[in-house]
Amino acid sequence: MENIILEQSLSVATIWLNRPEKHNAMNAMMIQELTEAFTALSDDPTVRVIVLRGHGKSFCAGADLNYMKEIASFGETENKQDALRLATLFATINNSPKSVIALLHGAVYAGANGLAAACDIVLADENTVFAFSEVKIGILPATISPYVLARCGEAAARDLMLTGRRFNAAEAEKYRMVNKIVTSADCDEVLTYYCNQLLSAAPDAVAQTKKLIRKIQSETLSHPEMMNHTAELIASQRAAPEGQEGITAFFEKRKPNWFQEL
Repeated sequence: MENIILEQSLSVATIWLNRPEKHNAMNAMMIQELTEAFTALSDDPTVRVIVLRGHGKSFCAGADLNYMKEIASFGETENKQDALRLATLFATINNSPKSVIALLHGAVYAGANGLAAACDIVLADENTVFAFSEVKIGILPATISPYVLARCGEAAARDLMLTGRRFNAAEAEKYRMVNKIVTSADCDEVLTYYCNQLLSAAPDAVAQTKKLIRKIQSETLSHPEMMNHTAELIASQRAAPEGQEGITAFFEKRKPNWFQEL
């Protein structure tokens, strides 16, 4: 593993995003490694709780810039294949029979919100900054949308996804993107508390309860048709003139041609 680190203490496995110099921004290799890690840990009988967190100053700042440049050159077919790989990662986290906790800090931008929303319990440092920044560069928060909507609901999603604005941990908690806010002083204590609560529950009962919640909440959350649809949406928008303009403007450090200000 080049982009993540795996640790295990008793029945708790921790996946560390490990690109601190890039604020743990995701690239194709990290997406693959995370998918493989969650798949393996979900099948490991010695693991009962999975913790996802990041080394360095941020949990995850979204997509890596070089990865974005590469995506910008893709055609719609390549874009869809790439989007499906990301959708598969979120589905793998969401469908894990093990309890999954995300511990957030620093920047949580764009696709990083999908990583968090697919987890069962989300803890966030009080200074965490969030953003669904996709619309700012002319693309869509498509593959993350089923998980975000399941967590925070339509009203919050309309506010946060349509504006792409930054918001703090207190707003994230209000919008149910976060279960509990922590501080640097008490984050380990709170994380241990949740791990102990989850470890006090019967493993198969947890797995079956997660399956029950998914079934009642939405039959379409990780359904192949939904994954295919969201992948097609983001692929189409990335390849469209607006998406190309937004990404180009981002790298040229200028306002895109649709930008207006009152």
